[in-house]
Amino acid sequence: MTRRTMCMVCLVVCWFQFSPASEGATDMKAGTAKAVITPQTDIWMSGYASRNHPSEGKFQDLYAKALALEDANGTRAVLVTVDLIGLPNALSERVAQRAEKETGLSRSALLLSASHTHSGPVIRDNLETMYNLSPEQWKRVTENTQFLEDQLVGIVKQAIGSLQPACVYRGNGKAGFAMNRRQYTLKGIVIGQNPIGPTDQDVPTLKVTDAKGNPLAIVFGYACHNTTLSFYQICGDYAGYAQEYVELAYPGAMAMFFIGCGADANPAPRGELKHAQQHGMELSRAVSQALAGSMQEVKGPIRTSFSRIDLPLATPPTKEQLEKQAQSDNQYIQRRAQYLLSILSKNGKIPDTYSYPVQVWSMADGFNIIALAGEVVVDYSLRLKHELGADRTWVMGYTNDVFAYIPSLRILREGGYEAEDSMIYYALPGPWAPPVEEMIIQEVHKRVAAR
Repeated sequence: MTRRTMCMVCLVVCWFQFSPASEGATDMKAGTAKAVITPQTDIWMSGYASRNHPSEGKFQDLYAKALALEDANGTRAVLVTVDLIGLPNALSERVAQRAEKETGLSRSALLLSASHTHSGPVIRDNLETMYNLSPEQWKRVTENTQFLEDQLVGIVKQAIGSLQPACVYRGNGKAGFAMNRRQYTLKGIVIGQNPIGPTDQDVPTLKVTDAKGNPLAIVFGYACHNTTLSFYQICGDYAGYAQEYVELAYPGAMAMFFIGCGADANPAPRGELKHAQQHGMELSRAVSQALAGSMQEVKGPIRTSFSRIDLPLATPPTKEQLEKQAQSDNQYIQRRAQYLLSILSKNGKIPDTYSYPVQVWSMADGFNIIALAGEVVVDYSLRLKHELGADRTWVMGYTNDVFAYIPSLRILREGGYEAEDSMIYYALPGPWAPPVEEMIIQEVHKRVAAR
């Protein structure tokens, strides 16, 4: 650990105060588990198309962590967080099916969240057409993905197996390093800096203690791309450092990070390791702010809900258009076209919808945790908190299936990377059709109303 990092950790320890819970009866139980998921060998890294060789060691281990909750009725819910670019649907569903078979946990009760670090490994079925890897490199990716699946199932079982009487509280802090990245220029919208663009600065925080007030877990989130770094070393980026600092401040507590609707925000400044540590420190201070403030107890009953809606895509390209794109000088357009032509040859058509998962956990006092799939822009969290109550609504992005950007109607109309170009790397024919925002919002309201 560097001297700079040691100083920052000391400051975190001074700032954090963990108010003890009153001993006595509680209607909640909690259990935790975690596993190291750092690849065992150098591996191709995900997130940036510009990388041209495998990883070169690590600055941090990557983790998968699980928090199991159980109410007085025996209803269980398990949150899993991973320091990865994203979990594709196929992997998430395999984990969910195995977890249900081995523990009885329903699909709606398992919430899988990725930190979206761009300094982790490529995962099978996620952004695959972005990379032109050798057979040996794909073999490493496949093996690591299987290793990851086994670890995820394992920590779900361990967390459920460690359930004990617990107290759960929620609060909120603030952090300011997220900056809207949709920069308006005379040539259109580019990825840059937009200091007056919308962001969500909330740091929703969950404190879990045992019945005597000893810390078990601290869960927190922030709506910002996890993209401070772009080097070749494995690292959790700012989210990894924030978790590290919180865990050092509270021996025995497991820190878990989830990313909110931050698809159109980047950390500022960015580019150096010290920036990731700086943002991790600011985020840990925000968690401290939440823990030291007025926290509300989270009580059962727990209600979990999971559904899918068919999100419409714009009219897909024709075979002739795809054949032309397959000859493009742009390798990413070329690979997407080749992929879509193979789908057309196999199925006779290109899909014009995507099965989109929406998950909601509802608890007492109208507290809702809303989990949206994909890279979700900030408009969704701002709108849902306005419509459902900012003090009792948490909105997560990058959950269950990270398969594309999810733009709002505003962003679809404006264009730019989040609305158009990003679809190339996810191998979708895109863009989305205009109704997608309203369809997602209405499905969330439907899930919440069913409590």
